[in-house]
Amino acid sequence: MPDPQHPAAIQRVVDAAARKGVTLEIKVFKASTHTAEEAAATVGAEIGQIVKSLVFVVNGPSGSLEPVLCLVSGPNRVDLARLAAVTGAADVRRATANEARELTGFVIGGIPPIGHTRPVRVIMDPDLGRYQVVWAAAGTQTAVFPVGPGTLRMLSNANVAPICEERRAAERTSETGEPPAEAGAEPAAETPPDGVGAGGSQVAHDGGA
Repeated sequence: MPDPQHPAAIQRVVDAAARKGVTLEIKVFKASTHTAEEAAATVGAEIGQIVKSLVFVVNGPSGSLEPVLCLVSGPNRVDLARLAAVTGAADVRRATANEARELTGFVIGGIPPIGHTRPVRVIMDPDLGRYQVVWAAAGTQTAVFPVGPGTLRMLSNANVAPICEERRAAERTSETGEPPAEAGAEPAAETPPDGVGAGGSQVAHDGGA
């Protein structure tokens, strides 16, 4: 039965996960989780564990705009040239706030990796695979959920590809104390948890690219 305490936007995310056999542990806070920094501070995680949900647009076959959702580790920034190469699009750009809302059904600051009002192509930053648990937005600016990277990839049907700007090895090592993963590496394999809350969550937010 749907939780009557969930607003409609959050319920869409919960239902999307349930259709794939995953029960999400939704966390709702008074403080905003709009930016990666706010989300990390709110849930007590490293900034790299925060999943930024960034909406880009490409021209579709009929000239209409098609959404591309990039799930990006908190400190990373999308490289438009790399994203264009991965998507095969001649022209790709960041969606405006209105475009993001119209194409996903969610408002910037709370765009989740799943539960959109239309099919959305999803590309996932391989850096998220460096963590056992990541945090993603759950449909509003104050709601998030934890999830393992492998489960996140499955839920969103994401293609894992290097779409971010190169960062210095020292910057990446300082976050976890471990050498950085190779660019393009797949997320570490994981055993699907009974509930995502047990395996890790991800706070998807749509901070700056």
